[in-house]
Amino acid sequence: MTGIVLEGEDLDVYRIQGGEKLRGSVRIEGSKNAVLPILAACIINGGRNVLYNYPDLRDVSVMLNILEVIGCKVEKMDDMLVVDTTEILTSEIPDKLVREMRSSVVIIGAMLTRMKKTILSYPGGCEIGTRPIDLHVKGLRALGAKISEVGGYLLCEAENLVGTEIGLDFPSVGATENIMLAAVGAQGTTIIRNAAREPEVVDLQNFLNSIGCRITGAGTNIIRVYGVKKFKPTEYRIMPDRIVAGTYLAMAAATGGNIEITEVIPEHFSALLFKLKEAGCKLKIEKTKIEIESPKRLFSVDTIKTLPYPAFPTDLQAPMLALMSIASGTSIIVENIFENRFKHVNDLIKMGAKITIEGRTAIIKGVKKLYGAQVEAKDLRGGAALVLAGLVAEGETIIDGIHHIERGYEALHIKLELLGAKINKTIELGEKE
Repeated sequence: MTGIVLEGEDLDVYRIQGGEKLRGSVRIEGSKNAVLPILAACIINGGRNVLYNYPDLRDVSVMLNILEVIGCKVEKMDDMLVVDTTEILTSEIPDKLVREMRSSVVIIGAMLTRMKKTILSYPGGCEIGTRPIDLHVKGLRALGAKISEVGGYLLCEAENLVGTEIGLDFPSVGATENIMLAAVGAQGTTIIRNAAREPEVVDLQNFLNSIGCRITGAGTNIIRVYGVKKFKPTEYRIMPDRIVAGTYLAMAAATGGNIEITEVIPEHFSALLFKLKEAGCKLKIEKTKIEIESPKRLFSVDTIKTLPYPAFPTDLQAPMLALMSIASGTSIIVENIFENRFKHVNDLIKMGAKITIEGRTAIIKGVKKLYGAQVEAKDLRGGAALVLAGLVAEGETIIDGIHHIERGYEALHIKLELLGAKINKTIELGEKE
């Protein structure tokens, strides 16, 4: 068993002494948002799959626990993960694990293909706004699945899935992936229009094709899935995490540092790179690595609008907002994806930032200095933004709720310490302020 300890998770905190410039090199781990649907996809072929470059994260542990509970065998070896899905003992997914992570919803498509049915509760995850799964349900029903809600549970059945044409009202990554996972075993061809174009969708397509599926078009807004009847085991390398890569670049820029990130695909987060250049950073971009050198004082950027890929990603909005809080001038950030993704702002203000929120718009007037404080990570990316702020703040910053951060950043405090940051993870037994 992989095991994941949820009890007492709020006792751990990060303690950061700000003011140190980040210097050195950091290798970027595999993508959280790519590996989760790929782990679900392992269910489909009923065989032994070997995944390389997987990130050792809380969310990954939750998904692995789900796989083990339904009967799969999981083995970890360094950055290699062996997932044997030969035997599935149950089609029911435990409540506790589903509610821990919203991404678990992608297991529906894979279970419908393999088991023809599944039962699970509504998924959980970060509370960053309304994220209904209606697009998932609508798409799966279009393929012939019968999905009903009974007492907070989703009862899903699909004796015969048939390919069809599906138009998404919004290019949802999760809905696109769930439909792909269900369509690979459907009779005939499925066409997904207004599909999400994110690199993680491309990674899922590549994995599915490696187990014998026939999918084309990922990375564009039209994906074609040709149903097949036979699948095979595979070995596959997970793409690097573009959000983690962007976060480290933003942290280096904030501290006036000079770091190199390796094993990355720069075009995956070019929207951020353009904004960093606009802020005055010097970037040396190569095929699989980026070196950043930041100025003594960053410039503000006029406007950042989060939109689906390839535009500026919502997952990098929070770190970028924290970065702009210490830039010279006024920046405006418009959050177009999630309506409740400014939950970190009050803590940034507590640290001395000057930020005004008007609906989905944040107006940031850059200050010369932030000050250490006791703050709380309320979601994954907002937590990363608070770490960034702590790295540049005067004095000590204590961050509670770091289990949110550990959902998406592998050994963040260790890697930052190797880059020169004064940060450690401790158990906080006293009362919170």
